[in-house]
Amino acid sequence: MIIALLGNPNAGKTTLFNALTGSNQHVGNFPGVTVEKKEGQIKGAPDMRLVDLPGIYSLSPYTAEEVVTRDFLIGQHPSAVINIVDATNIERNLYLTLQLMELNMPVVVALNMMDEVRENGDSIDVKALSDGLGLRVVPIAAAKGEGVEAVLEQVQALVREQDRSSVLDTCTGEVHKAIHSISHIIEDHAQRAGLPKRYAAIKMVEGDEPTSQLLKLHEPEEDIIHHIVEDMEHNLGTDREAALADMRYAFIEELCQRCVHRTGQSKEQARSEKIDRVLTHKVWGIPIFLGIMVLVFTLTFGLIGKFLSDQFALLIDWATSLLDQALTALSINEAVHSLLIEGVCAGVGSVLSFLPTIVVLFFFLSILEDTGYMARVAFVMDKLLRKIGLSGRSFVPILVGFGCSVPAVMATRTLASERDRRMTILLIPFASCSAKLPIYAVLTAAFFPKYGGLVMSGLYVFGIVCGILYGLLLKGLFFHGKPVPFVMELPAYRFPSARSVLLHCWEKAKDFLVKAFTIIFVASIVIWVLQSFDTRLLMVDNGADSMLADLGRLLAPIFRPLGFGDWISATALVTGLTAKEAVVSTLAVLVSGGDTAALPAALAGMYSPLAGLSFIVFTLLYMPCVAAMAAIRREVGGLRAAGYMLAQTGVAWVMACLVYQIGSLFL
Repeated sequence: MIIALLGNPNAGKTTLFNALTGSNQHVGNFPGVTVEKKEGQIKGAPDMRLVDLPGIYSLSPYTAEEVVTRDFLIGQHPSAVINIVDATNIERNLYLTLQLMELNMPVVVALNMMDEVRENGDSIDVKALSDGLGLRVVPIAAAKGEGVEAVLEQVQALVREQDRSSVLDTCTGEVHKAIHSISHIIEDHAQRAGLPKRYAAIKMVEGDEPTSQLLKLHEPEEDIIHHIVEDMEHNLGTDREAALADMRYAFIEELCQRCVHRTGQSKEQARSEKIDRVLTHKVWGIPIFLGIMVLVFTLTFGLIGKFLSDQFALLIDWATSLLDQALTALSINEAVHSLLIEGVCAGVGSVLSFLPTIVVLFFFLSILEDTGYMARVAFVMDKLLRKIGLSGRSFVPILVGFGCSVPAVMATRTLASERDRRMTILLIPFASCSAKLPIYAVLTAAFFPKYGGLVMSGLYVFGIVCGILYGLLLKGLFFHGKPVPFVMELPAYRFPSARSVLLHCWEKAKDFLVKAFTIIFVASIVIWVLQSFDTRLLMVDNGADSMLADLGRLLAPIFRPLGFGDWISATALVTGLTAKEAVVSTLAVLVSGGDTAALPAALAGMYSPLAGLSFIVFTLLYMPCVAAMAAIRREVGGLRAAGYMLAQTGVAWVMACLVYQIGSLFL
């Protein structure tokens, strides 16, 4: 049985999903679209799978999330729907609930954050709310685990009894007359299309084209419906969408007057408003954000993360040494010995040593996200992004890009405008993804060991500045016009859930480990083979005589104006296209013989600090990995994606060249 989990953004959907499924979950995409979904087996209910639908405010198909959600509910016919509602903002959340009622779905309402309602001295009459909606309503506090089992019990009872006794008729007056008149006209068509009669009638009042196509109405019927809607608009003095919104909110308002008792503004909202006066200040908002990020990077790369990574690297070196001794004692074939130690262990181990750094960074970012601060960052960045022709909504995919470019590209599906979507995709590679962290960490340790946190922060800021300049160029040359209006909800600040933060860190660690033992593993073997054999497939004693060196020498002249025109650097940049971490594994194999600890010192002997900085700038800005390129290709097409990648690499070459050539004038 499929159970759908649905609710507004920031209502606690992810927390409830994790509570119901634990770690038994799978992340993928909805069939045919790049909108992410999570599925998981419900604990204690082996016959039930929970599908986490995208967070949306309504079922009107304006965004990809809304389209996916509506198509899933209508096409997949889930056995039940868990509609999570934020009890501290119940009026707005119930708008989606009413649309589910119009769909005549079997719904259990999970009334979340009831602990906050109680702390504020407010109360909600759950029974009266349940009677008013005709739905099962369960009060919960998902972050504390309260009421989660009761939700599951109600879902199981709902599925057994197939109870759909929701209050279907929530309209009055002219809207009531229009809906019921249209219901009689489309009744047979709705039955054939498998749609609830009332839902289909409401969609025809809205002028919903997908529903009209499903119903396959005849022209005379469409004309009659058109006249009914025109009469309703004329009598009400408003348009069709506003009329339906007024109808729903009138019902919600009347229901909440009976069921919800408030003593005043909630403590969370009052506290959030005070904090926002500082964090979203029109002058200090951006400097505060930059300051917070500098602190995060300093802790990650200068204090906590560096210490943990160094200890982990020692552990990996110890394990590699044990394996080396074992292979020597067993007199294993020399080529196999070299493959395992200098290829696999050197390549994979050099990347694995940065696992603690990745986990620490996402620990801090998860805290910022769970507190509600990241939503404020999008709000603060709106004014800046509008100067390059985008809205604050585009900052959300760009922000995701600091983790990984693939889901960031997918996240652009939430943007309503095709113009905004393509322009945002072009800017996402300027957000330095987490896969580049090992590169920065190694090169910073090699050339700027005393200023690790500052250099790391500077790199992220430099990437953002380059993105802004590139955006201004794109706006002036190709993307004329204005961005769509930006409206978003700022959730109240909340203490992050330890479970949610740790689960997020585990997911990132797992993704990193999977990549290390798949893509990096294969890349390390390929690099070892190319480094160990010449074009006649004879094993070489000197890596400079290998196939890898020949390939690097072909590309090296391109990078000579950038200060690192040698075959090793060129080769590392090419292998970085498989996964950015492969740059480090390649350098470790070719430069330090797989000794990760010795790699920074070896690099410092190869390059000048200025050439090292140029190399960092190029890796920061050049085209993303093949997985990200594939995601971009799916969104914009092959030819356009190829153009995007060439332009991105061109920008990287120009900026790195400027850094090296201008720096050479002063150093």
